[in-house]
Amino acid sequence: MTLPTPGRYLDALQQRTPLVHCITNYVAMNSSANILLAVGASPAMLHAREEAGEFTALAGALSINIGTVSADFAHGMRAAVRVAHERGTPWVLDPVAVGATGYRRRLCAELLAHAPTLIRGNASEILCLNGIANPGRGVDSTASTDQARDAAVELARRQGCLVGVSGEVDLITDGERMVHISGGHALMPRITTLGCGLSATAAAFLAVAGESPSGRLAATAAAFGGFALAGERAGTTAAGPGSFTPAFLDALYQLTPNDLDTHLALETRDAL
Repeated sequence: MTLPTPGRYLDALQQRTPLVHCITNYVAMNSSANILLAVGASPAMLHAREEAGEFTALAGALSINIGTVSADFAHGMRAAVRVAHERGTPWVLDPVAVGATGYRRRLCAELLAHAPTLIRGNASEILCLNGIANPGRGVDSTASTDQARDAAVELARRQGCLVGVSGEVDLITDGERMVHISGGHALMPRITTLGCGLSATAAAFLAVAGESPSGRLAATAAAFGGFALAGERAGTTAAGPGSFTPAFLDALYQLTPNDLDTHLALETRDAL
């Protein structure tokens, strides 16, 4: 099975500079904005209930991250995803620590009703969201990507969306196909909010992917693969987490479409 080449989506992103509306957590706002700027997108961090829905109508994509959710944030999220669903705007759900509290589980259930284009989380979050396993501990993943594979496929089929599982080897599935992505660096889990930034970056790539299932799967793979490749390159010069962060931003900024087409370690197969 052949997917479109990933480089075309980075090229389209850099040419079009899509506006990505992020309702994300306080910790991730600055870093996610810088990551989006580095890959060529235009970030906006609006969450007020009075304007979130209205602003989503202007955006090319929406990224929802429940990391530091509150009642006001949740109101803004509901308004934004409702507009995204009505307008066919691609949107990404990052269910941070969904298993930690009943409030998070109830909110995610509400958001899922508005048909996300992509759900991106770690293995424990995907297992919990699918309702088949123990919720894990907070935002750290206590399960492997392999353990979450069946849950990801089931969730993708039930929701009619893409599911991306971040881990040592990333997994993306649309319920029929699976893409495994190798790469990254051991320092990446030591940097807070990189996963949040990946969700926002995937939204940016989906903004230029079109509506075909193959295009959306390939664009999401390009986002995950670009992160993995930038992580590899940043790790060659970084001495630790402090120096890794600016090196990672630089590596993202320096990525080219040809890099994605020639250096990504992608494996595509049918879902079980």
